[in-house]
Amino acid sequence: MPWHQITVTTLEHLAPTLADFFDRQGAVSVTYMDAEDEPVYEPAIGETKIWTRTQVIALFELDSEPETIKAKVYGQFPAQDLLAWQYEAVADQAWERAWMEYYHPMKFASRLWVCPTGQEQHETGTVCLTLDPGLAFGTGTHPTTALCLEWLASHDLSGKTVIDYGCGSGILAVAAVLLGAESALAVDIDPQALTATRDNALKNNVQDKIICYLPEQFKPVQADVVLANILAKPLIELAAPISALVAPGGQLVLSGILHDQSGAVMDAYRQAINFALPVQQEDWIRLDGCKP
Repeated sequence: MPWHQITVTTLEHLAPTLADFFDRQGAVSVTYMDAEDEPVYEPAIGETKIWTRTQVIALFELDSEPETIKAKVYGQFPAQDLLAWQYEAVADQAWERAWMEYYHPMKFASRLWVCPTGQEQHETGTVCLTLDPGLAFGTGTHPTTALCLEWLASHDLSGKTVIDYGCGSGILAVAAVLLGAESALAVDIDPQALTATRDNALKNNVQDKIICYLPEQFKPVQADVVLANILAKPLIELAAPISALVAPGGQLVLSGILHDQSGAVMDAYRQAINFALPVQQEDWIRLDGCKP
């Protein structure tokens, strides 16, 4: 069945209150979208950071009355803070597959394909990782993940052990095994991430080579390759334990770092790791190096 979709552009401080108001009016879903192409970087732990001007998008069943909802919104909130109002009827669809419009097969370093289900690529000399977006972060579309996938696909991982620290969807651990790694340990603070990693390992038939841990369950060991695609602050705070995971002669790959943060991150690891030159994609930096 079709739905009523109401989109209101408002200010950052008002967006959560407006979302709650839509919820009380019977919205079946409420989402936020950026109204002005404004990047949002590295919120504090426990903080939900949204944009200065945010679109609050509410979906209502067909028996609701958009004009009545509009009148209630304008009666509840200052008109000057409601920057734009848009209404449209939207057709029903398979919402869980709507992401397919934006997510297509991607190739890294001529060796690794990352593809949504049903669009797998089978080229001679390549491997294909099948991955669908889920609640856990990491599909390869974001520069931070793409930089790590490019590194993995550019190196010989045959027989190597890997630690994916902050594994998200598990895309890096799965990619490493598909590219020849002997095994991978995946660590994340979010149980949902570990569920996604197990599911993606199973989908790619590498479940026997990937073991998942919450940090409190993880007994530190050393690996040939350690990947940490998180953010600059936790990378700096965890510099000592992450460096300790890299075996002598092993390699460390760090991502989730903005260009102006790279110096501080390198300084935190410099005593343990000899870094190559940073690699940049858009505003993001990858740091990789070897442990002497």
